[in-house]
Amino acid sequence: MPHDPSSSGLPAGPLKGPRVRTIPPGEDRERLTCPDCGYIAYQNPLIVVGSVATWEDRILLCRRAIEPRKGYWTLPAGFMEERESTMEGAAREAWEEARAKIAIDSLLAVYDIPRISQVQMIFRARLLSPDVSAGPESQEVGLFRWEEIPWDDLAFPTVQWALREHRSRLGRQDFAPAVNPTPDVLAQWERML
Repeated sequence: MPHDPSSSGLPAGPLKGPRVRTIPPGEDRERLTCPDCGYIAYQNPLIVVGSVATWEDRILLCRRAIEPRKGYWTLPAGFMEERESTMEGAAREAWEEARAKIAIDSLLAVYDIPRISQVQMIFRARLLSPDVSAGPESQEVGLFRWEEIPWDDLAFPTVQWALREHRSRLGRQDFAPAVNPTPDVLAQWERML
């Protein structure tokens, strides 16, 4: 039977909107543009916000129920929403992923991940209660002492980076946020495991 294009749910007729990659006047890179009206659809990096949230000497981790890295452990973190601050986003993510209420202490780290167009802002936070449970994006959640952290099952390098930065700054209030570790620092951390 022939395919009926009117049943596809797509608009009939020629395509409209941003659909051509070109370098617009005054720009230095290709952008997706609309050849009809000149509209430019900017694609900018995404901001991820999260926290190293603690209760006494334990750290909150979530086992991912979604891809990427489903089944691996991570910090409560995710993409910022419109009209929220970075701290509000980190608190929201802790609630969504671990039903955790947190108080944010300070910015711990800012990680640039250009290969996936992300900037990750990780805060240091305190749990207001040890009562946590899996939200819809987590298979399970747990509070881990340092020696209990499932290092081989962490979802992303930035999770390990943030955990190590958190530990190296315990008891300190006066520090600048960390940035991507250098190869020398990464090698030093590997020797510490």
